Amino acid sequence: MSKGFYYKLHKNAKDAVVAICDEEILGQTFRGEKLKITVNSGFYEGEILTEEELRAAIKNCTILNIVGNRAVALAIEEGVIDADCVIQIGEVKHAQAVLM
Repeated sequence: MSKGFYYKLHKNAKDAVVAICDEEILGQTFRGEKLKITVNSGFYEGEILTEEELRAAIKNCTILNIVGNRAVALAIEEGVIDADCVIQIGEVKHAQAVLM
Protein backbone atom coordinates (compact mmCIF):
# COMPACT_ATOMS: atom_id res chain seq x y z
CA MET A 1 0.00 0.00 0.00
CA SER A 2 1.44 3.33 -1.08
CA LYS A 3 1.62 6.12 1.44
CA GLY A 4 0.07 9.47 0.70
CA PHE A 5 1.28 13.04 0.71
CA TYR A 6 0.71 15.89 3.14
CA TYR A 7 -0.72 18.98 1.45
CA LYS A 8 -1.13 22.26 3.33
CA LEU A 9 -2.18 25.64 2.01
CA HIS A 10 -0.71 28.74 3.70
CA LYS A 11 -2.50 32.00 2.82
CA ASN A 12 -1.87 35.60 3.69
CA ALA A 13 -3.18 38.83 2.23
CA LYS A 14 -0.96 38.61 -0.87
CA ASP A 15 0.11 35.04 -1.52
CA ALA A 16 -0.78 31.41 -1.13
CA VAL A 17 1.99 28.87 -0.62
CA VAL A 18 1.36 25.15 -0.89
CA ALA A 19 3.56 22.90 1.24
CA ILE A 20 3.79 19.25 0.17
CA CYS A 21 5.75 16.34 1.61
CA ASP A 22 5.84 12.58 1.49
CA GLU A 23 3.72 11.31 4.37
CA GLU A 24 6.44 9.09 5.82
CA ILE A 25 9.05 11.86 6.27
CA LEU A 26 6.98 14.30 8.35
CA GLY A 27 8.97 15.29 11.44
CA GLN A 28 12.31 14.06 10.11
CA THR A 29 15.48 16.11 9.68
CA PHE A 30 17.80 15.60 6.72
CA ARG A 31 21.37 16.87 6.53
CA GLY A 32 23.60 17.37 3.53
CA GLU A 33 27.10 18.81 3.33
CA LYS A 34 25.96 22.42 3.66
CA LEU A 35 22.16 22.25 4.04
CA LYS A 36 19.72 20.89 6.57
CA ILE A 37 15.94 20.62 6.33
CA THR A 38 13.41 19.65 8.98
CA VAL A 39 10.06 18.52 7.63
CA ASN A 40 8.19 20.50 10.26
CA SER A 41 4.63 19.44 11.05
CA GLY A 42 3.56 23.06 11.56
CA PHE A 43 4.41 23.87 7.96
CA TYR A 44 3.79 20.60 6.09
CA GLU A 45 1.14 18.66 8.03
CA GLY A 46 -2.27 19.18 6.50
CA GLU A 47 -4.64 17.14 4.44
CA ILE A 48 -3.40 13.72 3.31
CA LEU A 49 -3.84 13.26 -0.43
CA THR A 50 -3.47 10.22 -2.65
CA GLU A 51 -1.18 10.36 -5.67
CA GLU A 52 -4.13 11.04 -7.97
CA GLU A 53 -5.48 13.82 -5.72
CA LEU A 54 -2.05 15.45 -5.51
CA ARG A 55 -1.61 15.33 -9.29
CA ALA A 56 -4.87 17.26 -9.66
CA ALA A 57 -4.16 19.69 -6.81
CA ILE A 58 -0.72 20.85 -7.94
CA LYS A 59 -2.01 21.86 -11.36
CA ASN A 60 -3.87 24.75 -9.66
CA CYS A 61 -0.99 25.98 -7.46
CA THR A 62 1.19 29.01 -8.01
CA ILE A 63 3.79 28.79 -5.21
CA LEU A 64 5.05 25.35 -4.21
CA ASN A 65 7.41 24.08 -1.51
CA ILE A 66 7.91 20.34 -1.94
CA VAL A 67 10.06 17.91 0.04
CA GLY A 68 10.26 14.17 -0.41
CA ASN A 69 11.54 11.94 -3.17
CA ARG A 70 8.08 10.71 -4.19
CA ALA A 71 6.44 14.16 -4.11
CA VAL A 72 9.24 15.80 -6.08
CA ALA A 73 9.20 13.01 -8.69
CA LEU A 74 5.43 13.45 -9.09
CA ALA A 75 5.78 17.22 -9.52
CA ILE A 76 8.45 16.66 -12.19
CA GLU A 77 6.17 14.19 -14.01
CA GLU A 78 3.36 16.77 -13.93
CA GLY A 79 5.64 19.47 -15.35
CA VAL A 80 5.40 21.89 -12.40
CA ILE A 81 9.01 21.34 -11.28
CA ASP A 82 12.07 21.35 -13.55
CA ALA A 83 14.33 18.40 -12.67
CA ASP A 84 17.37 20.69 -12.99
CA CYS A 85 16.03 22.86 -10.15
CA VAL A 86 15.79 20.07 -7.56
CA ILE A 87 18.27 20.00 -4.70
CA GLN A 88 19.31 16.98 -2.66
CA ILE A 89 19.64 17.41 1.10
CA GLY A 90 21.00 14.20 2.55
CA GLU A 91 18.67 11.44 1.35
CA VAL A 92 15.75 13.71 0.42
CA LYS A 93 14.89 15.87 -2.58
CA HIS A 94 13.55 19.39 -2.20
CA ALA A 95 12.14 21.83 -4.73
CA GLN A 96 10.39 25.18 -4.78
CA ALA A 97 8.54 26.79 -7.65
CA VAL A 98 6.62 29.91 -8.51
CA LEU A 99 4.33 29.16 -11.41
CA MET A 100 2.91 31.89 -13.61
